[in-house]
Amino acid sequence: MNEKLKSLADKLGILTEYYDAGQDHKRYETDEDTIRFFAEKQGYRADTDKEIEHSLVKFENRRWQETLEPVYVTEQGNLNFDIVLPVSQKDGIVSVSAVSRQNGQTLNIASHITASEEREINRKHYIRHTCTIDTALEVGYYDLSVVVDDKTYKSVLAVAPTRCYENTAVDNGRLWGYALQLYSLKSRRNWGVGDFTDLKNFVDVCADSGGDIIGLNPLNILEHNYPENASPYLSVSRLFLNPIYIDIENVPEFKAEDLSGIEGDIEDFRNAEIIQYEKIYPLKIKFMEKLYERFLNENNPERQKEFAAFCEREGAELNKLAVFLTLYEERCRTVWGGWRAWEEEYRNPYNPAVKKYAETHEHRVNFYKFLQFEAFRQFDLAAAEVGRRNLKIGFYRDLAVGVGQDSAELWSDPDVFIAGSGAGAPPDAFFPGGQKWGLGAFNPFVLKAKAYEPLIKIMRANMRNTGALRIDHVMSLMRLYVIPNDKTLGTYIMYNFSDMLNIVAIESHLNKCVVAGESLGNVPDGFLEALERKNIYSLSVLWSERAAGWGGDFNQPSAYQEKSFTSVGTHDMAPLKMWWFGYDIADSRKAEIIPNDEVMNNNYHEREMDRWKLLSALDQSGLWPQDRPRQNNYIYGEAYPEGMAEAVNAFVASCPSRVFLAELENILEVDKRQNLPGVDRDKHPNWRRKIPVDIEDLAGNEMFIRNINAIRRVRG
Repeated sequence: MNEKLKSLADKLGILTEYYDAGQDHKRYETDEDTIRFFAEKQGYRADTDKEIEHSLVKFENRRWQETLEPVYVTEQGNLNFDIVLPVSQKDGIVSVSAVSRQNGQTLNIASHITASEEREINRKHYIRHTCTIDTALEVGYYDLSVVVDDKTYKSVLAVAPTRCYENTAVDNGRLWGYALQLYSLKSRRNWGVGDFTDLKNFVDVCADSGGDIIGLNPLNILEHNYPENASPYLSVSRLFLNPIYIDIENVPEFKAEDLSGIEGDIEDFRNAEIIQYEKIYPLKIKFMEKLYERFLNENNPERQKEFAAFCEREGAELNKLAVFLTLYEERCRTVWGGWRAWEEEYRNPYNPAVKKYAETHEHRVNFYKFLQFEAFRQFDLAAAEVGRRNLKIGFYRDLAVGVGQDSAELWSDPDVFIAGSGAGAPPDAFFPGGQKWGLGAFNPFVLKAKAYEPLIKIMRANMRNTGALRIDHVMSLMRLYVIPNDKTLGTYIMYNFSDMLNIVAIESHLNKCVVAGESLGNVPDGFLEALERKNIYSLSVLWSERAAGWGGDFNQPSAYQEKSFTSVGTHDMAPLKMWWFGYDIADSRKAEIIPNDEVMNNNYHEREMDRWKLLSALDQSGLWPQDRPRQNNYIYGEAYPEGMAEAVNAFVASCPSRVFLAELENILEVDKRQNLPGVDRDKHPNWRRKIPVDIEDLAGNEMFIRNINAIRRVRG
């Protein structure tokens, strides 16, 4: 590899080599074209040696050509920032002040300044000073002003706690609750897809059974015009909620007679095995349009005042979302290729043409705002039930690692994402060709230039009504595998890990939200230790708790980490009963993830060994239900052991982990999975499975009762 190009890549945080997550940790070398691509996207040309040399000089000089950086992310007890000044100003009188963004208070900052480094650039001499702040500052964000002689310089100071928020109930207890997909909840009152009223009612189920936490799939808004694109991890915006979760009959403007003539359709939606997004979502939108007109015409000044307050509070981001959805709805009928294929004047939300369009389409724009207004109101009602029932954690939301390319987030602020590329994953044992998710990935340089505001907004939005937050693919705080659109392989892009961790810690503290990180996969050395120091909980699943990797014996519960959120599996993994019979292997072969019958048969043989290992671990633990002991060895998965779910749930729940999450799919012995990663809905009905028991019937369901009792016996 060109050594100068490698040097530039190292400085820009573009990995020139990386290893996969397979057992042999195969090494990959990043090709030079990929490095040049990402260097240019970060503002550094690298096509020729001359350009590379110029870019190296540009990189070295960049900090010396601005007095202050756009943001300084520091920790309490170690507050400092640097100032670059011409030598001619080295004796200038410096005063520092800050305005708190939390309360608007102006603070005069006591500080002392020391010179640390000097450099000459284009015959001008500069000195970099370190300014150490002696004034104690509360956690939060401050607009920083530095006065040198008669000049004032501005920046943002982000003051982080040394650790993320600590909930004493979590730190001192062994709590448990449920992990569920909200859309999958069945009830005798919903319209064929779980909604916020179902969530409110499930809070009561959780509380009545002794649980304190409800883990949820990402609740963010998905594609309005293509409701069949149902993956909660491919959102239009991570700042707002999916309107499909609105309970139409709970909207204040709803009247019982509105249902006339469609009761049969709704009953069919409820009874369908698979969620019919293409029918349910348009029906809900049709109703919301009717209710919006009623909202506008009815004399209800209090509710209209609440709507106006909501729009003001959510401000520019809500407006951009609503305008985007209005434009998209109109143009998707005639323009193929998403917002990048729109007329040029509509590709930038700040273009005067977009403002004019919003004014001429104000009614529709406000309708989309109304959808969010009602979704937020109903989610707030579910959160209020958490408070009423005194759940110690409450909702445990899930923050997706990225956002769809054809999304309001990218349209609203395209510069903050790396253009012409998308996030994915490198090759591994499950996906030898890697995974090309196509998700928008932050440009680390632009993200910092914007004082991390895009990240802060996303963190804050997903901590709303939330006692704990799961950060999907938490390694993205340090690095993210990004692939150019015209390639199948990419490389890792590095982020300022310290800054990213501290931003998470600030938001965790301000929102009183515990943080956990999903770190299954390709985990860098020392990464988990860094999370632990910052009080970010790890996640653990039964299938990865092995003595020697994925093929080893199952660990006994005593070996599990204490500072973790633990479950049997995840939404991407086969439920226990499906795993036991190997139906997931058949599914993977049918979807051609398993390439041939020979590999499939090898997987079946490995599964047979794993069944023996799991039975052995359960036998050793002594956690089989007393009235349902193991009867035989169930050779080749010929039967599902009576009491299997109870034994496994008790086995994992008995671990020392601070939080255990029980999955309804395992409790109710579901033998189909929610999501088969790497395939579309044409090969597997991803994100469409319903729980087989209505919420109203859970408390009286024998399997539910037995499993909850098994968990409570070991969890307390």
